[in-house]
Amino acid sequence: MQKEKRNIFLGATAVSISAIFWGFDGIVLTPRLFNLDVGYVVFMLHAIPFVFMNVFFFREFKHLKTFTPNDYFFIILIALFGGAIGTMAIVKALFLVNFQHLTIVVLLQKLQPVFGIALAAIILKEKLGKNYLLWASIAILSGYFLTFGFHAPNIETDVNTIYAAGFALLASFSFGSSTVFSKKILNKYSFKTATFYRYGFTTTLMLIFILITGNYVDVLVTTRLNWMIFLVIAVTTGSGAIFLYYYGLTRVKAIIATICELLFPISAIIFDYIFNDAKLNLIQWISAGVMIFAIIGMNRERARRLEKLNKKRKAVSA
Repeated sequence: MQKEKRNIFLGATAVSISAIFWGFDGIVLTPRLFNLDVGYVVFMLHAIPFVFMNVFFFREFKHLKTFTPNDYFFIILIALFGGAIGTMAIVKALFLVNFQHLTIVVLLQKLQPVFGIALAAIILKEKLGKNYLLWASIAILSGYFLTFGFHAPNIETDVNTIYAAGFALLASFSFGSSTVFSKKILNKYSFKTATFYRYGFTTTLMLIFILITGNYVDVLVTTRLNWMIFLVIAVTTGSGAIFLYYYGLTRVKAIIATICELLFPISAIIFDYIFNDAKLNLIQWISAGVMIFAIIGMNRERARRLEKLNKKRKAVSA
């Protein structure tokens, strides 16, 4: 019993720390790389951590001989959506707002369960909860009010905000898709293997991308501050946070992890205020609260349904 409590505490702490890391990254670190090309930034955000991973996890290369075509297919999808497209979309969104609406962009990422649960129903044949459409509608509507308030977006004055919101939603969809694809791999391999190849394949895809676009030349204008930020992200908010997150998930239930993940938007709001003197207005506070409440409701409903399903499977196998 004592050991179980210790595992839950360690797991919850790991998920909480990773959530705070991601909040710090989205508000303080990545936006300060705005002088560089988006594709080049995403390449470096994956290439540097992958180099570090090779030092400690080089034995993971043995799987290259045992992966099936189906494994390769899903790993490429994870790298494409969770690595390349998703990260490029969120980095582009953060660059577009010019430190003005960073909290909004970061919070819109939290909509990814809306897409992830829907895709899980399509790809993994999971049943949608009876209240999914209600929760999803509330979350998306709240995301709109969080971004634009009670006013319709103005094409002339809000163009960057509109584009940023669109890229943030694309990132949410991509990360949600990657979560679903990851389940196909995590059913067969450890999270260490999945993370290693996610970074490896994303690095390869982004290298091809920047070679084609010619943006690899940004290495010549990368400042000392840029390099420092890349390194900090590599060991903390990047691969470090992902390993912490998966470590935590193996020790706590999904609903506990969901609650711990609330530190992501909360820390983002705090960091945006501390570093950028940015504040949400009353409408945005209410919208953010309602959106997060809806996402928690959606995740809780799914977690309970999956737990019941697992119990039934165990009872049948017994």
